[in-house]
This record gives sequence, structure tokens and C-alpha cells, in this order.
Amino acid sequence: MLKVWKEKERYRGKVEDCLTAIITTKGCAWRKCYMCGYWTEARDLSDKALEEQFEKIFQKLEDFRILKVFTSGSFLDEREISAELRRKLVDRLKEHGVKKLIIESRPEFIEKKKLEDFKGLELEVGIGLETANDLLRENCINKGFSFSDFLRSAEILRSMGFRVKCYLILKPPFLSEKEAIQDLLESAEKVKAYADLISINLMNIQKGTLVERLWERGIYRPPWLWSALEVLNKIQTEVICDPVAGGKLRGPHNCGRCDKEVVSAIKLFSLTQDKNLLDLSCDCKKVWLKALELENYSRVPLFYT
Repeated sequence: MLKVWKEKERYRGKVEDCLTAIITTKGCAWRKCYMCGYWTEARDLSDKALEEQFEKIFQKLEDFRILKVFTSGSFLDEREISAELRRKLVDRLKEHGVKKLIIESRPEFIEKKKLEDFKGLELEVGIGLETANDLLRENCINKGFSFSDFLRSAEILRSMGFRVKCYLILKPPFLSEKEAIQDLLESAEKVKAYADLISINLMNIQKGTLVERLWERGIYRPPWLWSALEVLNKIQTEVICDPVAGGKLRGPHNCGRCDKEVVSAIKLFSLTQDKNLLDLSCDCKKVWLKALELENYSRVPLFYT
């Protein structure tokens, strides 16, 4: 039910240890995004059961100064985590000496009144904007909010001294590889004035989703890892990426021979921002370039595996 692990995180330009936890709640209230199957793991739990999960987090917290708490939904949705439980958690974090808390939320739950509880912590809120293009967000992702909703939320967070992490997705369905790269670069340019950090989510195939059905029919392929390197190289602001399922058929991948090296480079780049790490090559890069050239016309992946 609860997943907890240790990892590294950039903090004030340095690399520090971070404790990451994914807790089980009743899940995202929207549940309509074409690529997301996380809500299938949701459970409608009592406050007591949620508090028991938080207690296990504190048992592992030790002397970590950075904590990520994800719900696969919205931390600020009080149907997932009640206001009382939220305040109790934040108070304990302050007592424990945690400096930075990273959470996620849809824009409609980001309100000044709720954020008041976090004063005294360095709060970073991840918002899954996915693309700055409203037409694509509505028709290719079905996200259920607009770019203006994101801007409103970002303004609230930054006015209170908190950080905004903007999630952008690489290769939503119905876009060619080249179109997906272009959209991500255009989106990054539009959001960089409003976000303290851009996080690139590389599409992976989750069970029970529209994207999975397209993938099973051979009319969708997760993004090439070369596409990830392309956008990471060109974005001119702090940007990170964690290639979930990287190197697997259901995740972002290249030919299979170079995947491990590219995934490792992306993860290390996310900690260091050293673009020299992204200077990689493999014979399959020529195949990727041919895919960029032809798939705008084919409208289906020419190199499926």
C-alpha cells in the first residue's frame, strides 16, 4: 500500500538525500486522463489508516531534510487528505526538522487558505500541466483544466514564496514524434517564466488506459529516449526527467542496446544539469532521425519496437 524509498534530489544547487513516499488515498478526483492508470490503485481509507501510512514515513525519515509525498492524485484535495490530517502532518514535519516538502496537486485545489498551513517549510508543488497548448491538452490528454488555471495556481504559490514544479509530457497520443518534441519545447518556453522547475514526464504505457489500447494496436509508440535528450538539451532553464520504465517496451526506449546508458545519463543530468552528459550516440539514432522525418506523414510509428 505504502511505497517508500531513498533517492537523490537537487536542493539549492547541490545534490542531497531525499525520502520519497507514495501513499494510498482515494485517488485523483478527475480520473479521465488518457494516459493515467494510477487511480486504479486508489483505496477509500479512513483518516486513521492514512495516519498509519504517515507514521511509517516518519519511522524512515531519520535525518532527511527533503521529503516527497505523492498520492497519485492531489495532496491538497481534502477528499484525499483531510485538512486536519494535512495540518498534523505539516506540524510534525516542522518538529522533525524537514526543510523541504514536495507534493503534487491539480490547480483547482491550490488555494491560499490551504497553503497557509505550510508556512515555515520550503514547499514545492508539482502541477501536471502536460502541455501549454489548450487544444492538445483537451483533445490528446483530456486533462480537464486550462493553461489559465495553471497560471492562476502558479501565481498563488509564488506570491506565498513557494516553488512551482511544472510537469510537461513528452509524446501524448495522436502526435508524431516530431510534433511531440516541438510541442514540449514550445510549452517549456511558455511556462519557464511561471515555473521554478520543469519536470519532463516521458510517456509510459499504463494498464487500462486509452494509450494502452492504442499501443496494443500498434498505432502508438512511447517516445524514443533520443527525443528526451533532444528536449533536455534545448530547454534553457532548470529541467529534470525521471524516465519511468525507461528501456522497456512499455516505456521510453531506443534500440535496447543503448537504453541503459541513456537512462543513466538522463538521471545524472537531472541532478547536475551538466548537458555534456547528454552527448551520446548509437547506431539507432539514425533510425530515430528517420522516424522524425517520416512519421508526420504516416501518422503511425514506423519503428514500433
